[in-house]
Amino acid sequence: MCGIVGIVGKDPVNQALYDGLTMLQHRGQDAAGIMTVDNNTLRLRKANGLVRDVFHTRHMHRLTGRIGIGHVRYPTAGSSSSAEAQPFYVNSPFGIAMAHNGNLTNAQELQQQLFEKARRHINTTSDSEILLNIFAHELYQQESLQLTAEDVFAAVSRVHRQIRGAYAVVAMIIGHGMVAFRDPWGIRPLVLGKRDTAKGPEYIVASESVAVDGTGFTYVRDIEPGEAVYISEDGQLTSRQCADNPQHCPCIFEYVYFARPDSFIDKVSVYASRVNMGRKLGEKVKRDYAHLDIDVVIPIPETSCDIALEMANILDLPYRQGFVKNRYIGRTFIMPGQTQRRKSVRRKLNAISAEFRGKNVLLVDDSIVRGTTSEQIIEMAREAGAKKVYFASAAPEIRFPNVYGIDMPSANELIGHGREAAEINDLIKADGLIYQELDDLIAAVQEENPAIEQFETSVFNGKYITGDINQSYLDRLDAARNDIARGGDNSAEDANLELHNELDDE
Repeated sequence: MCGIVGIVGKDPVNQALYDGLTMLQHRGQDAAGIMTVDNNTLRLRKANGLVRDVFHTRHMHRLTGRIGIGHVRYPTAGSSSSAEAQPFYVNSPFGIAMAHNGNLTNAQELQQQLFEKARRHINTTSDSEILLNIFAHELYQQESLQLTAEDVFAAVSRVHRQIRGAYAVVAMIIGHGMVAFRDPWGIRPLVLGKRDTAKGPEYIVASESVAVDGTGFTYVRDIEPGEAVYISEDGQLTSRQCADNPQHCPCIFEYVYFARPDSFIDKVSVYASRVNMGRKLGEKVKRDYAHLDIDVVIPIPETSCDIALEMANILDLPYRQGFVKNRYIGRTFIMPGQTQRRKSVRRKLNAISAEFRGKNVLLVDDSIVRGTTSEQIIEMAREAGAKKVYFASAAPEIRFPNVYGIDMPSANELIGHGREAAEINDLIKADGLIYQELDDLIAAVQEENPAIEQFETSVFNGKYITGDINQSYLDRLDAARNDIARGGDNSAEDANLELHNELDDE
């Protein structure tokens, strides 16, 4: 999962891009990048690390210009090579820079086609570079120096017909403007904001509405599945539906885990959807697990706090904060290595013994992915003096790999793959395990926007909405992940970008 932002302004946009990426930091902590255009020259700074660590005052001074894009990244295949930090850039046609959130499921095929038909070389393992080159090649086919919005929309339409998977994209075209578009399924989120100034309107596109709010813009709407929005250098906005058969099917995991609670995605309040999840799960516990002698409800911070509080209300039980979170440790779910994840859990959380000692506790989490974190947290609760530890998950069993940009591609890493709740309960060493029903999860989100008729839920039911995923694809994905985990050599790529950043720092 990644976060993207793009701004077309009347004044320098470097600070607003920085602020927007800071608001999206939860979507990726592996790398960050900003690229701006000033006098038809691209200005770039990108590197591994958090936003606050990548951009120093000297970098911000050089990121001049009224148009820019930014990106925060985490690796979807286990790699954290700095060579794959975004935005990416190609010099033809015009000069195009792009940032992308998602994952292309036919990337291998597309890379081969790019070489055979367009003689384009892909220098990283990132599908974002492939997407950029496909868009650039299609834009080149317009064969005109006077690029129009219609030309851009035609190029996006041809991109949609070639690529498959999940993608939310923002790109700058030097001397012309900025384009943003979303996959025809609307799997990954993308929102549009506006700010009126004395010099004229300014526009922002971002992965979540919180980046719009936090930069002083006003949320306008979500960009529709398959839609493209083009904003010229002088601030003229036009939009067009560019997909042949768009369908609205957003990723439900955005609401379960990834998005910030103060965001609205596809007209759904993330906070309200999580409260609904807590109500649904609390009703299930009250109905089917009334025999459990629960004394207190304790969330595993932070995503599950709103869920657990509503569960406590439904169950008429005390709600307590039993864990203190170290906010200077990254999200364990999106760390690239299993060993690193295991070490980080205890650095990240510490139990308050007084809230556990002598009590039967119900721990609440948003989901259980690999089970490693859940097992360690249950162990921490017992060490803090809990008599019994029950565990509730606001999401159903995660049984299948994700192929649309979330870091859970290997079935072998998923504790829910091929196992029922009783076996999972034994593995994480709980005294009882309660999962949310998929229908209840869908209803919890759908309640906030009934117009959404379908969600992307493949990790729960194995139904991949793009229709192009088979076992052979999953096997290749698993093999690629294992190669990286064994320590694939990225030294050449790293050296390349380190040289770039050394020059940038001078």
